[in-house]
Amino acid sequence: MEKLKIVFMGTPEFAVGILDSIIKNNYEVVAVITAVDKPAGRGQKLKFSAVKEYAVANNLKLLQPTNLKDETFIEELRALNANLHIVVAFRMLPKVVWDMPKLGTFNLHASLLPNYRGAAPINWAIINGEIKTGVTTFFIDDKIDTGAIILSDETEIDPLETAGELHDRLQALGCETVNRTLQLIEKSEASPEIQQETAETKTAYKLNKENCKIDWTKSAKEIFNLIRGLSPYPAAWCYLTDQAEPLSIKIYEAEIVEEEHSFDIGQLFCTKKEMKVAVKGGFLLIKSLQLPGKKRMKITELLNGVTFSEHAKLQ
Repeated sequence: MEKLKIVFMGTPEFAVGILDSIIKNNYEVVAVITAVDKPAGRGQKLKFSAVKEYAVANNLKLLQPTNLKDETFIEELRALNANLHIVVAFRMLPKVVWDMPKLGTFNLHASLLPNYRGAAPINWAIINGEIKTGVTTFFIDDKIDTGAIILSDETEIDPLETAGELHDRLQALGCETVNRTLQLIEKSEASPEIQQETAETKTAYKLNKENCKIDWTKSAKEIFNLIRGLSPYPAAWCYLTDQAEPLSIKIYEAEIVEEEHSFDIGQLFCTKKEMKVAVKGGFLLIKSLQLPGKKRMKITELLNGVTFSEHAKLQ
């Protein structure tokens, strides 16, 4: 059995849970590689990645290369004498990096590959109304999320679950899958299988302003899935028009009310405690949203201080 010497690469909160689990299972992490610090917020202060914060707090050796092909970085990486690299939510690696360790480089991806390769697998599984998803470990090759699969574990998606809730469950599942993967590699028992693609293989496209915008002409279920699939981040958005200029608002929670009606799609109805919008075959009851420059609010809190006219619409 070969003792593992691991270099871990990752950036967001999702990766932190996996790194913590690896360390708590007594594997040796010789270094952590994460994104460079970036200016954030109104003051544009440099912000550490979640993985950097964890690495600093736990006195782990930390590298933050701007260029993964830089000779100085490559030499420093080689000098660590790691025999395994693990990647969780990082960035595409050049061959000189993923091909370096003797035992290879594996990635944990938050979907059941080959489905939902790409940047936002958790979000798209919910947006597309999937009833199951999971996590996959695979050996990295020269394309994105296409390498040979080591292990995959699946879980059902609750029909009311948000992306944030699923993120936390997949992180916990990912910890188990990564540790099982490490045991197989340690014992030289990993049997990676080539991914089998079909014409129906779905992609987890990068989220942007356009694909996060609500199209109110879609069905109530499709809109509901978009809202929960983007909650709490980056959040589904639309325009609210009333008497003044249209406001760009974010919607975090909603509920479907099935009911026949003849109102215009997008028409808004508000009482002192309730806000609902007309959609095909019923209404969406909006439970929490965010107005420009304000914090996220429950609808009851918002309607306490804001009133909308009978001409108000979401579009």
